[in-house]
Amino acid sequence: MKIFSDAKQLSPAAARNCFLLNQFATPGLGSLAGGRYLSGMGQLALAIIGFAFVMLWFALTMKEYYNLATGNEPAISYAKYFFAGAAIFAASWLWSLVTSLSLLRQAKPPEPALPGSTPPRITNPPPKM
Repeated sequence: MKIFSDAKQLSPAAARNCFLLNQFATPGLGSLAGGRYLSGMGQLALAIIGFAFVMLWFALTMKEYYNLATGNEPAISYAKYFFAGAAIFAASWLWSLVTSLSLLRQAKPPEPALPGSTPPRITNPPPKM
């Protein structure tokens, strides 16, 4: 496996699936599936870091609400963690968008069969109904 090369040639359907995976599932997974290992790992790492910051914000905010309900300490805002996490995740998503569009642009349809060539042999015929 070559980590630093973009030698993997994708069909348009595979490139579309990588695009959908990158944009609607997790940034970086579609890039990894498309053979862009270095950028995919970077996108995935940024997405995880951004998600961790948002979860940190959520945990600290819930702790503050608990302290506010029990009357122990004054409330402190942790919004900076939320905005930092959202910005990091958005950067990851935008990076994966650029990579996805590159995969779509470089996708090539399969070569048509030559005239007179035989179709591929089916080894397992479909079941009869």
